[in-house]
Amino acid sequence: MALDELKASVPAYAKDLKLNLGSVIGNSPLPQQQLWGTVLACAIAARSALVLRELEPQARENLSEEAYTAAKSAAAVMAMNNVFYRTRHLLSDPEYGTLRAGLRMNVIGNPGVEKVDFELWSLAVSAINGCGQCLDSHEQVLRKAGVDRETIQEAFKIAAVVQAVATTLDAEAALA
Repeated sequence: MALDELKASVPAYAKDLKLNLGSVIGNSPLPQQQLWGTVLACAIAARSALVLRELEPQARENLSEEAYTAAKSAAAVMAMNNVFYRTRHLLSDPEYGTLRAGLRMNVIGNPGVEKVDFELWSLAVSAINGCGQCLDSHEQVLRKAGVDRETIQEAFKIAAVVQAVATTLDAEAALA
């Protein structure tokens, strides 16, 4: 099982990450589609070939073809949006906020899965990419759709753990 192999590769000094990885994926209260879509989108966003290689097969097994594609789409469109909106927010000139973005992001309006699932995946990717404006936007959409804070927090807990595991394992590979 890929998750077990990934956990086994976490070094002893990062035992908390190993435990958290097992917990946020193995004991998640999220429905399977929300869970594995979040895991896949976060594995892509974490930019670690090792982590993606280990988690993708299990995500593919647990997701429909539409959900699998939508999770990858969430990671792709948020890679663009997070840079764009984070930069616009960080610039001291507020006039950038009045300009038309002019970027295609049609998948957000028609992701091929339930809008709530796509928004949850987009929020998790935004957490990894550190875009506060996108985090606020996706959190507001989710809350308006009736999603509770505990569910939203589950998504960014997965993001935090997947990112930390990716950082740790990539550092170990670089030092080997």
